[in-house]
Amino acid sequence: MDLAGNLRNDIEAALLRQNLTAWQRRFLADIHARLQRSGGQARLSDKQWQKIFEILGRKDNVIALPPRATISYPSRHPTKRLFRPRFGGAGSRLRWRLRNLAIGFLVVAAVAVSQQAFEFGRAQFQSVPATVRASQTQEFSVTDGDTVHVIGDAAGTRLVGFNTPEVFSPECQLERQLGERASSRLRELVAHGSARLTKVACACAPGTEGTDRCNYGRYCGVLRVDGKDVGSTLISEGLAVPFICGQTSCPPTPRPWCKG
Repeated sequence: MDLAGNLRNDIEAALLRQNLTAWQRRFLADIHARLQRSGGQARLSDKQWQKIFEILGRKDNVIALPPRATISYPSRHPTKRLFRPRFGGAGSRLRWRLRNLAIGFLVVAAVAVSQQAFEFGRAQFQSVPATVRASQTQEFSVTDGDTVHVIGDAAGTRLVGFNTPEVFSPECQLERQLGERASSRLRELVAHGSARLTKVACACAPGTEGTDRCNYGRYCGVLRVDGKDVGSTLISEGLAVPFICGQTSCPPTPRPWCKG
């Protein structure tokens, strides 16, 4: 029995009638489209069935069926328990199983792809030379041309003996460009050589080291790559200028990049 097919036929016949209102015509057309899209598996509410029977003019709430096959649908009497058919049989169960198999396959594939993407991303992250091992127990990342950050430290470490152009608060566009080149050059140096970072005392007034009154709360250090101070390399390449401090104070920070 093709119950859904019979209902679609009844709706198609009703749509040919001239006495339907615009709302009734839209309603039946929508039900017909739902039945077609779902392959006869659409579930309709009691109210929708009631409206269908009213429009089709069926007093007994029965749709057209083959001989000796009569199935009642919900009527206006809520106390009467009636059977609401589900369209489809073995074919629908087969489609349901195939759909579940397809969903399971997609889930497994998605998990596999996600795991591969995670491994690829982790490999890419590990290959980025921003984090460099300075010794057997110390790793750091390059912040800019004259500042690094040791992993685990609360503050960065200012490299002493030189000053590079500012990247985060430049006075002109040229300074920003040179600052970005200095940062990239420092990353390149530590990525292709043996880097060693040594902490040193900052040139601050006694009792102020480690506070905002001393080097903005940063540590101080000397970074050597293959035994050579990186400051000397950056100065020789025009990406830094000497900046020598005393024991307890520093002169004004040299920033010549934006001057005439």
